[in-house]
Amino acid sequence: MTVKNDRSTPLLSLVIPFYNESSCIDGVCSELHQVLSDNSDTVPTWECILVDDGSQDQTGQLIEDWTARHPHFRAVHITPNSGQSAALQAGFQAARGLYVGTMDGDGQNDPRDLPLLLGELQRRHVDMMCGIRVRRADSVIRKVSSRIANGVRRTILQDGITDVGCAIRVFRRDCLAHVPFFRNAHRFFPALVMAAGFHVAETSVRHRPRLKGASKYGTGINNRLWVGLADLAGVYWLRRRALPYHISETMKE
Repeated sequence: MTVKNDRSTPLLSLVIPFYNESSCIDGVCSELHQVLSDNSDTVPTWECILVDDGSQDQTGQLIEDWTARHPHFRAVHITPNSGQSAALQAGFQAARGLYVGTMDGDGQNDPRDLPLLLGELQRRHVDMMCGIRVRRADSVIRKVSSRIANGVRRTILQDGITDVGCAIRVFRRDCLAHVPFFRNAHRFFPALVMAAGFHVAETSVRHRPRLKGASKYGTGINNRLWVGLADLAGVYWLRRRALPYHISETMKE
């Protein structure tokens, strides 16, 4: 893993994984820069960590171009292509913010929801705020597969999360040190955060059609349900055996 453009501590670190998304990068980054610049009262300091997940197109070079031109952006490159959870973990390790946010790199998440999520997290005094895509701009197959996968997960894990597939979220950074990572862990972030003893809430967010291209990470009923059953069993095991304590120490004068 390589990291470029180190910066001092911001309020929010936003992590965006990209895999062969060269057609989307300029649009996503331009809109994000504009939105966060316009919301400096809510997010006065921020950084955006662009993670190239072993892309084979021009994604890596475009990420480098953005970090060279804009000091708010940082570049992380991982090789080989290792999946969305690995890309997020690499971004989290590079993040310096008090809060850490995530969103997809295809333009379907609206960056205007980031100040909303951060504000709701602070107002409700929780550790993780998840988005719920109320009006999804996806195909029927994707909607159905997501509904089935969400229903199976909620039944087994009893996590109460409506839309675990929604990629736009905000965490308190200190939660992430307690979350185990593995392939497809991103599909279970709320349950893993809860298992570590933290509090999770949800709020409605926008959802839009994809900017360009097609999804590079897996879609469909087979990928979202059957492939995830082993992961679901593993998360169930982890939750049953988690040690959700936090340490405080009284200092002697």
